[in-house]
Amino acid sequence: MSDWWAEGLLFENCNCTAVCPGHIHFSQKCTHEVCHGFWAIRFDGGRVGDVDLAGVDVVVVYETPQVMVDGGWKQVIIVSDRAGVAQRRAVEEILTGMRGGPWEILARFVGDGRPTRIARIRIEEAPERKSVTVKGVLEGAVEAIRGRNRAEPVTFENIYNQIHDTTQVIARGSTRYDDGEIVIANEGTHGLWSRFRWSAG
Repeated sequence: MSDWWAEGLLFENCNCTAVCPGHIHFSQKCTHEVCHGFWAIRFDGGRVGDVDLAGVDVVVVYETPQVMVDGGWKQVIIVSDRAGVAQRRAVEEILTGMRGGPWEILARFVGDGRPTRIARIRIEEAPERKSVTVKGVLEGAVEAIRGRNRAEPVTFENIYNQIHDTTQVIARGSTRYDDGEIVIANEGTHGLWSRFRWSAG
């Protein structure tokens, strides 16, 4: 179950002010009593057994306590309706930690994993902006903040994070999400993006 790899684009927005303390470490207090947001994932390559992950889009929506290490997170995984059955299963196994790797660490904190949903997902990427739409439930985007050198993004370097690359672009983001159970309304809050490469085995 543990021999796999994947790579692609990962971006996020939550309701913390920039930068989310939980992003630095889950033991830090987030800005508000409840932290909620999303991770948007575009698989540009990867393989789980004979299943090719390239072209699969996924969104993970979460709601956590102020100190994320306390656990009990609510989480729902939304997989693109363009993905095949085998791709959906493989992605779900990765993101619930069943196949090991970085998501196995995050899965320890999830106390309320909702059933995986299938929906139309659109992820768009520009040099300074990334956006995601899940038809009927989510509109989210992150945009790079301005640095001293306006030709370059503001980045974290050499920061430890389970799912992001060691270099991450700092951004501001906005989210509107409502699935009838989790509701998110962020505006100008914490955002990040990076390339990722995950593996296990």
